[in-house]
Amino acid sequence: MDTALSRPQIVAWRTAIFAIFFATGLGFATWASRVPSVKANLGINDFEVGLLLFASGAASILGLSLANVILARWGARRGLLVGLGIFASGIVVVGLGAQITTSFAATAIGLALMGLGMGSTDVMMNVEGAAVEQATGKTIMPLFHAFFSLGTVAGAAVGVAMTAWGVGVAAHLWIVGAVVVAGGAVAVVFVPRREATDDTPGDVPSVTRRERFAAAVAVWRDPRTYAIGAIMLGMAFAEGGANDWLPLAVVDGHGGTEAQGAIALTVFSVAMTAVRALGGPLVDRFGRVWTLRILAITAGAGLVVFILAPTWPVALIGVALWGMGASLGFPLGMSAAADDPAKAAASVSAAATIGYIAFLCGPPILGWVSHEIGLLPTLWILVALIALSGFASGAAKPIAGSQVGAGHRSAH
Repeated sequence: MDTALSRPQIVAWRTAIFAIFFATGLGFATWASRVPSVKANLGINDFEVGLLLFASGAASILGLSLANVILARWGARRGLLVGLGIFASGIVVVGLGAQITTSFAATAIGLALMGLGMGSTDVMMNVEGAAVEQATGKTIMPLFHAFFSLGTVAGAAVGVAMTAWGVGVAAHLWIVGAVVVAGGAVAVVFVPRREATDDTPGDVPSVTRRERFAAAVAVWRDPRTYAIGAIMLGMAFAEGGANDWLPLAVVDGHGGTEAQGAIALTVFSVAMTAVRALGGPLVDRFGRVWTLRILAITAGAGLVVFILAPTWPVALIGVALWGMGASLGFPLGMSAAADDPAKAAASVSAAATIGYIAFLCGPPILGWVSHEIGLLPTLWILVALIALSGFASGAAKPIAGSQVGAGHRSAH
């Protein structure tokens, strides 16, 4: 295990985690940008595309659940390399199945590998991000998540270019897969060895598999896990609902054009990314709890303005407030879950599972309800869940000994 890290080592470690967040966003958006091409190549319908997405989502949940065991067994360096390797191999297999063999089964296997790798990597990179926060004493998690968002923007932009230039799905995905694994291999070199594993020498006793399993189960008996999960669930619904339904809500609910729907989603994404990039100092000034409460009010108010907007400009103002307010719930929930380094992996895994279930299950639930009552009335469900997130914000109060997220007002 490493002793105290020097300033250059901490900076290199922080930069490595930025790179990993960016790489996962890049890989995810690369697949998403080529979904129409994959659908056309395989000759499948929307229902079958949904089955492919289900394979990825189900595997992601498995990856989230396994991440804390991987961390305990192999440590962050090898764990992140394995997770990114699985993720990148999935990208490659998707390219193989979607164009070379035109096999639905091979494409589904590739997406399952992507989900498994991304789910496990997600927990591990958030645990490492929280450890960097503890080492620096500053709130950096929102900025880490902003780099994921920047990765998705880059992935989408490259996808547009590849499509315009007529580059096939296989070549595109193989190049990105190689970039992800190569970038990950370089980045993990700068992640310090801190964890004691079964084969790690040192004065920290080894942890048995039974003890690791007991620790993983124990976090599910901690009420704080569910309260943090409520924060993340509400904001995950708010974010996922926008990503999947905002353009359609503009078109069907407000009578806008498809271009206006795309503009609304862009405004939402830019607002969210901007607050994530600039949110760290805000949290350090006011603390996690007050920041989350203020942003819950902002998101809820923005969504109400959007639902009731009489004109297009007013609707865009609502969208911007919605995106700003929904920006920090997920990253600050991750930070709060990782406050106790001794059980950070298990706690982040549990909290992330709750959040990702909302991401995966939220859009279909909203779709079913909207089929019965209309899309704009359905969005009131999101307002209620954002309120739930705001009421649960007290759970994000840093635990004793944590150096991050307390703000200048130590009571929060």
